Amino acid sequence: MSAGPGAGAVTLGVIADDFTGATDVASMLVRGGMRTVQLIGVPAGDMSALGSAAAQADAVVVALKSRTTPAADAVAESLAAWRWLRNAGARHCYFKYCSTFDSTPAGNIGPVTEALMDELGTDFTIACPAFPENGRTIFRGHLFVGDQLLSDSGMRDHPLTPMRDSNLVRVLQAQCRAQTKVGLLRYDSVARGAAGVRQGVAALRAGGVRIAVADALHDADLRVLGDALGGLPLLTAGSGLALGLPEFYERQGLVQRRADAAEIGAMGGRAVVLSGSCSLATQGQVAHWRSAQRPARALDVRALLGQAASAAAEEAAVLAWARGVLAGGGVPLVHSTVDAAQLHELQGRWGAQAAGARVEQALAALARGLADAGVQRFVVAGGETSGAVVQALGVRGLRIGESICPGVPWTEALGAVSAGRTAAPMWLALKSGNFGAPDFFSTALAMAGAAGARA
Repeated sequence: MSAGPGAGAVTLGVIADDFTGATDVASMLVRGGMRTVQLIGVPAGDMSALGSAAAQADAVVVALKSRTTPAADAVAESLAAWRWLRNAGARHCYFKYCSTFDSTPAGNIGPVTEALMDELGTDFTIACPAFPENGRTIFRGHLFVGDQLLSDSGMRDHPLTPMRDSNLVRVLQAQCRAQTKVGLLRYDSVARGAAGVRQGVAALRAGGVRIAVADALHDADLRVLGDALGGLPLLTAGSGLALGLPEFYERQGLVQRRADAAEIGAMGGRAVVLSGSCSLATQGQVAHWRSAQRPARALDVRALLGQAASAAAEEAAVLAWARGVLAGGGVPLVHSTVDAAQLHELQGRWGAQAAGARVEQALAALARGLADAGVQRFVVAGGETSGAVVQALGVRGLRIGESICPGVPWTEALGAVSAGRTAAPMWLALKSGNFGAPDFFSTALAMAGAAGARA
C-alpha cells in the first residue's frame, strides 16, 4: 500500500457470496489501481501467512460459498468474514452478490445485508447488482439482462436460484424483516450526479427506508454512486459498483492507485478447462470449443449418481483421458454442461442439490488428480464448481491479475498445496457461468500462453 493515511491497513473489506463473484469484484478493484487479494473462506490466522502480496493489499476479498446455503449459515459466515476483515484494519465493508441477484425467497441477500447493518451499526445502505458492461442494468428497480427482464432471461430456469421476478425492491423486501423498509433510488436522482444521489438518499431515509435498490444504466452511473456513497460503512452490490471506489478512496487519501496493481507471476505449465455450469453462456462456450475439434469429454452424470463402483469408474476414466490429452500436448475440456431439457431430466430424477453436489465433487477430484499430474493452469466455469475446485486444490488465497473479459481475471494461487505438500505455482481463471464470449476458453488459454489453445 502507498504511504500516507491508511498505510499498513486494508482500506476495503469485501465479502463475496461465491468464488467467481469474488474474483469478479476483485478484478474491478484491480482495474481501478487497488492491489487486491482474494482469500478462500474465513482465514484462521492473519494475512502474514500468505506472504507479501497479502500484506501489501489495499483491498481484501473473502470468498464464501454462501449463496445457496441456509440463510442462518450464510449470516454466520458473513459476520465471521467481516469480523476478520475489521480486525485486519478494513475501514469499509462491501457485500458482493451476483449481478443477476441470485437468491431464493428465504435469502440470502436480505438476511446477510440486515446482519451486516446490525454489526456495523448503520441504518442505511444500498443494493445495486448493476453491471452495464456485462449487460446488467436496473431501471425503476427492475433488473435487465441485456434487452430482457431478468424474469425472461435464462436465469428464469437456473437450477438452484431461479429468478422469476425482475422487481428487485419486491424481491429484496420479501427476504427482509418486516421492519426493514426497502425503497428505490430512482434514476432521476442518479442522473443528477453525486449531489442528486445524496438528496435522493436523504429523502429515502426520511421516509424510513433502510435499504434502497439503486437504478443504474451506465458505468458512469456506478461511478456516481461510488462518489456519493463510498463513505457509507456498508455497500451491497454486484461487482460493478467497485469501479468507482478506488478513485473515491484516493481522493480521501486512503490509497494511492497503482498502474501495476494487476501484476502476477509469469504463467507456465500444463492447462485444463473444467466446466460445471449449465448457463446459456457456458453452453455456447463448450459448443464453440467442440466445434473447433478441440479435445472435450462430457462427464457421465448418470454414472456419477449411480452405484459407487460406476461413479468411481467414471472418475477414473475421465482422469485417464485427460492425462492422455495432456501427454499429447493438448488442453482437455471436461464438462457437465448440458442443455435445459437434459438438466431438468437429471434434476427430476435425482434432485437439483444432489446432482449439482455430485458433479462438483467429481470435478474437484479431477482437478486434484490433474494438479498432482503437473497441471498448473486451470480455467473453471461455474461459481459452485469454482469453489469446489479451489478448495480441492488447497488454495488459501488468490492474487488478482489482468482481466480476460469484464469480471473474469487470471489469478495466481497463494498457499496452494497438492497431496499434502507445497505445490508448484498455480494460476486459475474462475468464470461465472453467465460471463464471457463464446470463445472465452480459448481466449483465456491464449492469454496464458497455453500450448494447444488455438489447436
